[in-house]
Amino acid sequence: MNELAGETGLSLVADIGGTNTRVALARGPVVDRATVTRYANADHADLGAVLTEYLAETGVEAGQITGVCVAAAGPVHDGVAKLTNLDWRIDRATLARALTAAKVAVLNDLQAQGHAIGNIDAADLDTVIPQPEAPAHATKLVVGLGTGFNACPVFDTEGGRFVPPSEAGHVSLPSCGGRMSALVEAMLRDHGFASVEEVLSGRGISYLHRVLHGQEAQPSEIMQRMGAGDAQAEETGAALVEVMGTVVGDLALSHLPFGGVYLVGGVTRAVAPHLARFGFTDHLRNKGRFSGFMEQFGVFVLRDDYAALTGCASHLARL
Repeated sequence: MNELAGETGLSLVADIGGTNTRVALARGPVVDRATVTRYANADHADLGAVLTEYLAETGVEAGQITGVCVAAAGPVHDGVAKLTNLDWRIDRATLARALTAAKVAVLNDLQAQGHAIGNIDAADLDTVIPQPEAPAHATKLVVGLGTGFNACPVFDTEGGRFVPPSEAGHVSLPSCGGRMSALVEAMLRDHGFASVEEVLSGRGISYLHRVLHGQEAQPSEIMQRMGAGDAQAEETGAALVEVMGTVVGDLALSHLPFGGVYLVGGVTRAVAPHLARFGFTDHLRNKGRFSGFMEQFGVFVLRDDYAALTGCASHLARL
């Protein structure tokens, strides 16, 4: 039996992606990383089957779990999650029946990342723009670039932390002249709509490269060539960072995150080494007469791949 099983306040947390689900045990806001297990979604009929297998493997009985929180890669409405790239439906009632837990929560995966802020080891945060002094309760902003794109503010209030859901990846891509206007025109031609996610995501890197150079290439290949100094890949990277900086700057003006902007996700971690040389800060702050105002927002890259699990545990601990 897992050593945590005999302790009170044992929670189960899960991070559900389109391909894999990661499950772990937690006590309070702390995830026991030794218990993290990954499952292929294709091998399971639903989340209930995953959780049943996990409990059997760990030797923990369902009745020992006092709280459960899952983060799902898809919209969450009234406690119901419908995954974007997986035919699973997840709701609080189903989880409560499966685990008989007193505290149950369903979050969007980016909401979970927001709940993790403040519980991440400083070693897992890389500074892109230093954070000016700000009150501890100042609004924060989490921006995720991975399979898709999303962003959500983090509010610390007298009543507790509030991280509202969002589908920010599907808003219109700004057209600011130059290559961004040309990109929007190409997206309108190819897709009928120019959304942020169609550029700021894994598939977006490939699309951006195709628009610029007329060539098909996988995101990993483009990033590898960029690191090797390939001229075409470098141009793609520069365009990606321009769009990224512009969009993050727009979001910062919308939410005023004086407590900092936190960039998360696989695409973020891949492009992070190139942000400075491609002028991310200049693009973020390029807001006309409000350019000076933008200097109040620090920016960090979160490298903790377990942040969503930590966020689930932190959210449960506050309930």
